[in-house]
Formats: sequence, C-alpha cells, structure tokens
Amino acid sequence: MSRIGKMPIAILKGVAVNQANGTVTVKGPKGQLDLTLHRDMSVEMDDAEVRVLRPSDHKDHRALHGLTRSLIANMVQGVTEGYSKTLEIIGVGYRAEAKGKMVQLTLGFSHQIDYKPADGVSVDCPTQTTVVVSGIDKQKVGQAAAEIRSFRPPEPYKGKGIRYQGEHVRRKAGKTAGA
Repeated sequence: MSRIGKMPIAILKGVAVNQANGTVTVKGPKGQLDLTLHRDMSVEMDDAEVRVLRPSDHKDHRALHGLTRSLIANMVQGVTEGYSKTLEIIGVGYRAEAKGKMVQLTLGFSHQIDYKPADGVSVDCPTQTTVVVSGIDKQKVGQAAAEIRSFRPPEPYKGKGIRYQGEHVRRKAGKTAGA
C-alpha cells in the first residue's frame, strides 16, 4: 500500500468535498477547485475525511494512488489557506512593478516585459525587487512563478536574475588574468 495514498485527507471546517461522474469538487472560503479522477481510482468520503482507493497493486495503480491523494489534499489546503511563492530580483536596474493584474518587469533587456498570469493567480510587488505570486491552485501558482523566473534566471558568475526566495545559487569563479 502506498504510504502517501493510504493516509486519509482531513476535511477542515468550512470545506465541502463532493464527487460526481468521476470529478471531485472542493469548495472552501477562498474558492472552488475541480479534479477529474483517473478512471481506475475511486474516492470514499464520510463527514470528516476522504480516502483514495485503488483497484489493485499494479505499478500504474500504485503510482496513481499517491498522486490522486496528493492532488486532493492540495486542493483542500488551497481553498482554505491558499499558496504563494516569493521571487527576488537581483541586479542593478532590475525591478518589477504591479500594474493591475499584470506585472511589468525591467530586467536589462531593450524592452520591458509585461506578464499576465493565468486566471486564479494574482501577482503582487510589495517592493521593487520582490514579486509574490499567490492563488488557490498549487500547480498554477508554481507555473506562474516558474514563468516569471524564466525571463531572467540567476546566472552563476554575479548571481544576477530572478530567483525564488531562499534559493541558493551556486557561484562560479570568473576568469583570472593570464601570465
């Protein structure tokens, strides 16, 4: 049995989980998320918890068991607390500015980059060098943060670029003068 898959998912107060036609719907104070289940996976619910069941010990079923449980647990956490990722911008003249739903990035190119995140994801700039991506869907938040980071990933010589908060960038030594 999968260690992840066999753990029950606690349904928190204010969260409603429903299943119909192979789709699990989770409603909470921050919004609603839907997940289409794989045809071999099934979900068993009672008042306090949700359990994911698999039909056999086949390799594919074991993999889907843990995955399905994790996706549903992420949905429950997303509609109650939400998710956020913080990006840091490092470099002289590099900055970000929130303009409505979009974020305008100045990253040393000849033009500014206007990034509009997917629906359900919000981008905020508390300072010129910090970007906070937040939302209820963990996958969309992570994808939006990765797309913003991809505009100017951190380079190993000076460390300039966009990085996740707390990310360690391995630095290289530059060239040394020849004799």
